[in-house]
Amino acid sequence: MDPTLRLPDPSRRGVLAGAAAAVCTGGGAACASAREPRPKDPHPTGTAATGTRGTAPPSPDAGGVTTGFDRLAADGYRLLTGQRVGVVTNPTGVASGDLRHIVDVMHADERVDLVAVFGPEHGFRGTAQAGGSEGRTDDPATGLPVYDTYGKSGRALADVFTEAGADTVVFDIQDVGTRFYTYVWTLYDSMAAAALAGSRVVVLDRPNPVGGRAARGPVLERAFASFVGREPVALAHGMTAGELARLFAGEFLRRPVDLEVVRMAGWRRGDLFDTTGLPWVPPSPNMPTPDTALVYAGTGLFEGTNLSEGRGTTRPFELLGAEGLDARRWAEAANALELPGVRFREAYFAPVFSKFAGRTVGGVQVHVVDREVFDPVRTGVGLLVTARRVWDGFAWRPDRWIDKLTGSTAVRTLVDAGADTGEVTAAWQRDLAAFRAVRLRYLLYR
Repeated sequence: MDPTLRLPDPSRRGVLAGAAAAVCTGGGAACASAREPRPKDPHPTGTAATGTRGTAPPSPDAGGVTTGFDRLAADGYRLLTGQRVGVVTNPTGVASGDLRHIVDVMHADERVDLVAVFGPEHGFRGTAQAGGSEGRTDDPATGLPVYDTYGKSGRALADVFTEAGADTVVFDIQDVGTRFYTYVWTLYDSMAAAALAGSRVVVLDRPNPVGGRAARGPVLERAFASFVGREPVALAHGMTAGELARLFAGEFLRRPVDLEVVRMAGWRRGDLFDTTGLPWVPPSPNMPTPDTALVYAGTGLFEGTNLSEGRGTTRPFELLGAEGLDARRWAEAANALELPGVRFREAYFAPVFSKFAGRTVGGVQVHVVDREVFDPVRTGVGLLVTARRVWDGFAWRPDRWIDKLTGSTAVRTLVDAGADTGEVTAAWQRDLAAFRAVRLRYLLYR
């Protein structure tokens, strides 16, 4: 059975700007925590949704999730026959069974003409810290050229694909479900560049580790576009890489791209990563566990402040704090919000690098106690609001990075004005409702 979905030339543009359907009204806590209805089965008879073609996946072995790569391999790589293949990947691109990297697996298989590897932020082997990459190298295991794509887009990235001789660009990276995690924009840039280079794009899908029932948080305004958000997407988008690729092609890319998505089998929208049966490979140095991914959409906002977001500790994005901050007072204020599914513990830690390196700071540890009702974005906003109230040393990063992370000036200006958590989250509900309406068209899983 053909495991792929193929997207033809996109014909719709600007739908996000005109969408007016509302999921909830009135704002406030009830609106902010509203959950989208589950989409109808996009393939009720085994045929893909309108505008695509393909077949429904078979049931995975042993009740777990079968990734896009595993399905591609099980199909004998028929989708890559006769193509010179380049792969955009990092350490997360592994075969589920023996944990061999897909580059090693495909290089050893005579049915695949693998010609190049393209490394994103942190690099192909994942050794670089945030904002870094590994440069142009040759992979010692396979001898393949490894091109550094970090910071490249448009014609510059298209020229890399052309130099590598890639007829097909395969994307296989584990995402974490947050708009400002850069891998989804590496996907976006790769699709745009492939369109310029005349290359095909094949996305090997993997789970959204924090589930995909709902989109949450502010939607990016294009004036704040950057590599942590190119297009109007919700902060916690609730989509897989394959679904985002379809959204990008159908709504945002200026040139048509030859796109195919190899779907997973066995994944449903409510599944968190620890239910999939798949191994967790850290997608980046400061994303060590699925627990990190669960909170990241909210606590990652602290990258835009002068507080430590826990980099340089064993619990990045779960530990937050600063030198001179009253940890007990902050924990009490955060717990008083009674945010759903989460509690906060007074905590002290000494990061070994990044903010406050080598110094003891006070703050909180985020403990998710009910993942079904936990809202990471609302939690992050609540922590920003309370941190500013209890610590007179609170400040935003001078470059206003928070506006890039949130996608507008709204969160920063509302927090500075003394708004409460409900008032801040109410500000994005109209745009979020519009995004949710468009998002439904591109979902592949129930």
